[in-house]
Amino acid sequence: MSHTKENIKAVEKCNCTRTKERTDEEYKSLINRLNRIEGQIRGIKGMVEKNAYCIDILTQSSAVSAALSAFNKELLSEHIKTCVANDIRAGNDETIDELLSALQKLMK
Repeated sequence: MSHTKENIKAVEKCNCTRTKERTDEEYKSLINRLNRIEGQIRGIKGMVEKNAYCIDILTQSSAVSAALSAFNKELLSEHIKTCVANDIRAGNDETIDELLSALQKLMK
């Protein structure tokens, strides 16, 4: 996969101990979503710097929240279909606790 080097750098940067090999399609979809979110955040920063009207900034902030929620849903869905399902089949029930913890964080 063309993104393996980038994955390694990201893992080193976040001190992650576990990794997941993603298909090129899944990788591209997630990165595209994150790039859009990043652009939206830069846009909001620019609005603040230009003293834009509060409601206009809040509208854009709400759009970012929705985009991040959509990213989380996509990532969670793939995680359940792959990582969680594989771990349960292998008898690793600890993954269920990990999933529940992640869901509690997402639902705050």
